[in-house]
Amino acid sequence: MPDALRGALISCGFFANNHLHAWHDADGAGIVALCDTDASRLHAVGARFGIERLYADAERMFAEERLDFVDIATTVGSHRALVEMAARQKVAAICQKPFAATLADAEAMVACCAHAGVTLMVHENFRWQTPILAVRRVIDSGRIGAPFWGRISFRSAYDVFSGQPYLAQGARFIIEDLGIHILDVARFLLGEVASVTARTRRVNPAIRGEDVATMLLGHDGDVTSVVDCSYATRLERDPFPETLVEIDGTRGSVRLSQGYRLTVADRDGAITSDVAPLLLPWATRPWHNIQESVLSIQRHWVACLRAGCEPATSGRDNLRTLALVQASYDSAATGQTVRLPAPAL
Repeated sequence: MPDALRGALISCGFFANNHLHAWHDADGAGIVALCDTDASRLHAVGARFGIERLYADAERMFAEERLDFVDIATTVGSHRALVEMAARQKVAAICQKPFAATLADAEAMVACCAHAGVTLMVHENFRWQTPILAVRRVIDSGRIGAPFWGRISFRSAYDVFSGQPYLAQGARFIIEDLGIHILDVARFLLGEVASVTARTRRVNPAIRGEDVATMLLGHDGDVTSVVDCSYATRLERDPFPETLVEIDGTRGSVRLSQGYRLTVADRDGAITSDVAPLLLPWATRPWHNIQESVLSIQRHWVACLRAGCEPATSGRDNLRTLALVQASYDSAATGQTVRLPAPAL
C-alpha cells in the first residue's frame, strides 16, 4: 500500500511476534524496520517476517528511516528514553505497558509528546478484548440499569515465568504486570476510581514479588468493585487467559463466565450468548483472546492517526491506570485506604 503508515518495532522479544502478525493484518500500516540489541533475535525475527531494515541502535534507526510511528515493545526501564527519542523526531509512539517505571516518568513522557505534537498511545489491550467489549455494550445499552457493584477477576496457576523469566525477579509482580490490565478494565467498565484498599501476598517462594492481589475500589458515582488477581490459584479447569466479570445494575446483571459465556439477567429472564474471540490464522489457544485484542488495538491506532484524534488508551488516559497501580501498592504496604485525586479536566 503506497499510502500505508510506516512503522518500526523496537524489541523482538516474547510478545513481538503477536505485534508483527497483527501489523500485517492491520490495513493502512506496516512495519518497515526492526530494532533490538540482541543480534541473533533481531535477524531471526526479521527473516521470519520479511523485514530487511534491521538496527541494533534506536537513534540510528530514527536517523535513517522515514517513520510515521514506532511501536515500543521493550521492558519498562527503557520506555521513557525511547518515547522521548520518538518525540524529538516527531514520530508518533505506541508504548507497551507498564507505561513507565514511575508516575513522574509517565507524566514527563506525556508532556514531552504533547509539546512535540505527536500522538502517544499505551498498548493497554485488555479493554480491547472481544468479551470485555461485549460487557461494555451491555452496560451502554442500559438493559441492566446503572451499575452499582462489580467484580473483575483473573485467577490462574498458569506458568507465565517460563516465557518471561524476568517476571520472577522484580520486587513487584502481579499488580504491575497483570493487575494493571484488570484495573484498567475496571475503569473502562465502571468509571474512574476515587479510592482503593489493597491486600497482596506472595505464595510462590521462587519469585520475589507478589503473585496474589485483591483490591476494593470505590468508583465515582457510588459504585464499588473488587479486582482480584492470582497466579497461585489451581482450578479444575484453568481459565487462563480469561478475565471474568460480574456487574450488578439497578435493573439487572451481566456475567462474563469461563468459556466466554455472557449472561444478561433482568426481570424478564436471562439470556446467555457466546462472546468467544476469533481464532486468527496466526493465533494459538489459549492466547487467541489476547492475540485478537492486539490486532484490535492496532487497528484503533491506525484509525486515530488517520483521523488525528486521541486514542482511547492514550498516554494521558493511562496516567489514571498507573496512579491506581501505585495507590494499590501504597495501600498494600500501609494497610490503609488510599484516595486518588480527581481526574484533571
